[in-house]
Amino acid sequence: MTDDYYVCPGCALLCDDIEVETEGKELTKIYSACMKGVARMKGGSNPLEYTVEQESADVDTAIEKAAAILRDAKNPLIFGHGNSSSEAQKKAIEIAKKTGAYIDDTSSFCQGPIIEAILQDKLKTCTLDDVRHKADVILFWGADPANSHPRHMSRYSYFPRGQERQRGWEEDRTLIAVDVRKSETAEIAGKTGFFQIPVKGDAEFIDALVSGLSSKVPKTSFNFDKKRLLELSNTLKKAKFGVICVGLGMVYSLEDLEPLFALMEKLNSVSNFHLIPMVGQYNMRGFNQNLFEETGYINRVKFDSETGEAKHGAEYSVVEALKEKAVDAALIIGSDPLSSLPLSVARYLANIPLIDIDPCQNLTSTKANVTIPCALGGIGSGGTAVRMDGVEIELKQIVETDKLSDEEVLTRIMEAI
Repeated sequence: MTDDYYVCPGCALLCDDIEVETEGKELTKIYSACMKGVARMKGGSNPLEYTVEQESADVDTAIEKAAAILRDAKNPLIFGHGNSSSEAQKKAIEIAKKTGAYIDDTSSFCQGPIIEAILQDKLKTCTLDDVRHKADVILFWGADPANSHPRHMSRYSYFPRGQERQRGWEEDRTLIAVDVRKSETAEIAGKTGFFQIPVKGDAEFIDALVSGLSSKVPKTSFNFDKKRLLELSNTLKKAKFGVICVGLGMVYSLEDLEPLFALMEKLNSVSNFHLIPMVGQYNMRGFNQNLFEETGYINRVKFDSETGEAKHGAEYSVVEALKEKAVDAALIIGSDPLSSLPLSVARYLANIPLIDIDPCQNLTSTKANVTIPCALGGIGSGGTAVRMDGVEIELKQIVETDKLSDEEVLTRIMEAI
């Protein structure tokens, strides 16, 4: 075992207390990481190979073919980024500007609105370290970190003994779960801490909470126990440092963020509350921040190849661009859209010139015209990434590899265009 600590790229927690044992170019043992993190760090069992038109190729041939596809395309798409280093993401943005491409990521249909509101200072936020040291009320809304982010509660939120929470979860912290089902996180919250709401009931539950926080009798059409709602309101009012960890359950339920804005405004008029998005991919937030710094937008961008001007709108999202068949080639980086996108648009994506850059094989790579393997970020290559709370984390290379990093692959494609 080495004396160094490494960062796990298994999710956007980017746990930085990982110890490893290596043998040559292989990771043999991993300590402290969760099962999800171990699986990610070991890199999967199906490494990607260099191919052109489904035939084996060398790196130079694959990169030249990828550049030719992007050079010849009138409206290429560059998509993925969430499992790429920040340095690679910036190269992808450069390529998008040069080729007049659409550029988007999975935040376009998940946590994007929350991250955008935070970057625009519309929602009060904090760091995970603040949560560990200060938080006395932690509310997971539409999230199940016990499964999605296995070390969230043990390392950052509910169970740790922080500087201002020395007595830990036994006496110093209150856990609340709001969800449509009794998840494992809800089980931990217990009978008093779990509030089960109907599907699409988030906005109505928020309205009832705002009423309770305003000392009014809360009402819901689904006849939720008013006494329990008032007890929850009083718990939130008494918080010295509260945090709402927002999951996809809430994001997908709300038609817009106005109810959430109203709740946070009311909470901070009677208490002290912060919000953190439960981001999945290890550097999705990094892409949002990098694109925001470049264009003022976090996703759904189309560049003008001549002026470099960035256009933004729903019509430039990956789903809409593919649905309208506006895209004529695609570069996919560290993602598997053929598995995650609706079948109607995935079929179109599979039938246009497709380039896939990834450490491992997936459904998208099996259909790609060009596949280019890259080193696994945080394992075979270094760089930086942005944690779910907006904190930049350094990724250190652990093992040597003969594969290029994703940044190096994109730099060579950029030079070849």
